[in-house]
Amino acid sequence: MSHARRWVKLLVCLGLLSGCDGAVDASDAGSRDAAPAALDSGREDASSDAATAEDASTDDASTAPEDAAVDGGPPALSLPPANGALDYQLGDAYPPPDGVVVVSRDREARPAAGIYNICYVNGFQTQPHERAFWTSEHDDLLLRDAGGDYVVDPDWDELILDVTTEEKRAALAAIVGGWIDGCADDGFDAIEIDNLDTYARSGGLVTQDQAVAFMRLLSDRAHARGLPIAQKNSTEVLARRVEMGTDFAVAEECNRYDECGDYTAVYGDQVYVIEYRRRDFDAGCRDFPELSTVLRDLQLRGPGAAGYVYDGC
Repeated sequence: MSHARRWVKLLVCLGLLSGCDGAVDASDAGSRDAAPAALDSGREDASSDAATAEDASTDDASTAPEDAAVDGGPPALSLPPANGALDYQLGDAYPPPDGVVVVSRDREARPAAGIYNICYVNGFQTQPHERAFWTSEHDDLLLRDAGGDYVVDPDWDELILDVTTEEKRAALAAIVGGWIDGCADDGFDAIEIDNLDTYARSGGLVTQDQAVAFMRLLSDRAHARGLPIAQKNSTEVLARRVEMGTDFAVAEECNRYDECGDYTAVYGDQVYVIEYRRRDFDAGCRDFPELSTVLRDLQLRGPGAAGYVYDGC
């Protein structure tokens, strides 16, 4: 099940609407809360002809990619430490809590020193502060409906990228691939691509096959730079891991929605879980002790900010 964005209920519970039942819903929370700097134009225009990496996936969900590169082949991939203490810092990049060995940060943040860093990239939709870049420079790569209007994610007010043709996927892979290259250049260790499930919010204009094909282009780009890449959410495509070329999973609220077992069946203990409710976090720590699980606040605030929440198991 792909989780639709549930910020309406968040507004309810913040007192902006009536009828709160006490349960605050979230999906991909914090992914849009960062305030990144202006685009690095050098990354936007990066070439898309990086060498294709060998698919690291195997039928054994717990088997990691090759530990060493073959002569003339892609660089070796180093997966995040399984069951390593995790922090999720898309809203604010701050010194990780003691004991944390894996952190996910926005692509425009700097990686944390001395630990494993996952680079967050919004690969299927536009970041709010980048809308003008897309509409002025790459308007032809934005999805439009039959009336010629942009197709917008209604919960995040983000334009959806048009991955419906091979030509457009290649052009988009040049741009997003440039961001992946930037993550590698900055010293990140892995890639997390958000909004793989955008096709489900496209009004039928984007198919699952097209989304999977674009994800494979991004996986190949990451592998060419020696970086493993995560499947972010989207349990519907778990069976297509080999096609996508993904190496591990980042799963939001999989305990809440009883999906963690679906991820472990495919990725073994290479699943990194974010929960936003204490009871779901506690259930995950009890039922999936082999996984990295973190409890965060919806806004992914930093320490010292009102409402900051962090716990890990």
